[in-house]
Amino acid sequence: MKKYVAEPFRIKMVETIKMTSKAERKKKLEKAFYNVFNLRGEDVYIDLLTDSGTNAMSADQWAGIMHGDEAYAGARSYYHLIDAGKDIFGYEFIQPVHQGRAAEKVVFPLILGKGKIAISNMFFDTTRAHVELAGARAVDCVVEEAKHPQVQSPFKGNMDVKKLEEKINEYGKENVGLIVMTITNNSAGGQPVSIENMRQVAAIAKKYGIPLDIDAARYAENAYFIKQREEEFKKSSIKAIIKEMFSYADMFTMSAKKDAIVNMGGLIGIKRDAELYQKIKGNCISYEGFITYGGLSGRDLEALAIGLYEGLEEDYLKYRIGQMEYLAGLLDDAKIAYQSPVGGHGVFIDAKALLPHIPYHQFPGQALALELYLEAGIRACDIGSYMLGNDPDTGKQLQADFEFTRLAIPRRVYTQSHLDIIAEALITIKKHADKVPGYKITWEPPVLRHFQAHLEPMK
Repeated sequence: MKKYVAEPFRIKMVETIKMTSKAERKKKLEKAFYNVFNLRGEDVYIDLLTDSGTNAMSADQWAGIMHGDEAYAGARSYYHLIDAGKDIFGYEFIQPVHQGRAAEKVVFPLILGKGKIAISNMFFDTTRAHVELAGARAVDCVVEEAKHPQVQSPFKGNMDVKKLEEKINEYGKENVGLIVMTITNNSAGGQPVSIENMRQVAAIAKKYGIPLDIDAARYAENAYFIKQREEEFKKSSIKAIIKEMFSYADMFTMSAKKDAIVNMGGLIGIKRDAELYQKIKGNCISYEGFITYGGLSGRDLEALAIGLYEGLEEDYLKYRIGQMEYLAGLLDDAKIAYQSPVGGHGVFIDAKALLPHIPYHQFPGQALALELYLEAGIRACDIGSYMLGNDPDTGKQLQADFEFTRLAIPRRVYTQSHLDIIAEALITIKKHADKVPGYKITWEPPVLRHFQAHLEPMK
């Protein structure tokens, strides 16, 4: 079993959470139409639905909130954030927005449109939706190793560069509007991308004249994996690794609600294209608000400027990744399969392996998430066919490359005891796994269905 890495902080404030009975949770699932997004937060004991905006801010960040400048235009806190962004990422233009999908809403329509293709190492659901809302089509080119949870490979988030070039030639370079590198690769299990892979992708993007964007939500965790696993960078600082990786892209879009350890915020970075930045400012004013607040209060800007640096601290990252490794070690002992080696922001349980009797169109990842809540009040989410949704052209259910239940661990929130409880719940479920039902959808919206869909168990 992996030794637990002690927290590099002291707890200064606590929030009470409550336990419910199994009978109560059964009723709450029924009332929620078997959709974990419909559960009330107060009815969840350990909330692993997402690591986005669910983090615990530091004393320095809370102090910064009191210094937040709420001027509508030109706030002091805005300039603190811009200075931090330029310092860390090395880009000429930094634009705040209120979250990651806002960054995509501002940027993607300027680059993509009807008939265009966007290619990624793997799109997350909301990014895929914004590609499609811009009129384009999203194509994944993750390396083959990522599709096999038990295969050990250090950078399972990488782009399959051979497939990338094949896809560019298949669709025609003039039709490929954007290449996106997601770091870490969330849909593939929080798996990291190597700088060597980034260099190869950048060379292909340059060869065909296609802009390269980094989906940068978990940039610091990715840099930590590079330091641990890529020989060239073993002696480099996290900040230096980030500067190197971002040097290969033309832009980045970021949900700052992850590695910047805040509850709200996002960023757009443009390396040096002043014309594109001018268009981004126009969209930002229309969608988010004036450019110097970008949909955020001054206190949010201040907390984000501080959090960008706190997320780079190596002691913190060692503990952060160490939590995942500790939980994964407990699952190894219980012979419960997950996407391995474990990723950065969560443990992705291989629901297809745990629940082999449930076919993809009855959503094993969702079934396990619901069973976890029923068993122990733990909320997780599906990363599989349920989330992937239907083919935008045919309307038929797509089959995902894998059926994961994601246990996304909020930053600086849960302790070793909570991780023990999560493992114990999964071990209990394994004992009656053959009794866990599949599910069918009774109602769904046309886009991003998993946030709202209604389900019921199969008889």
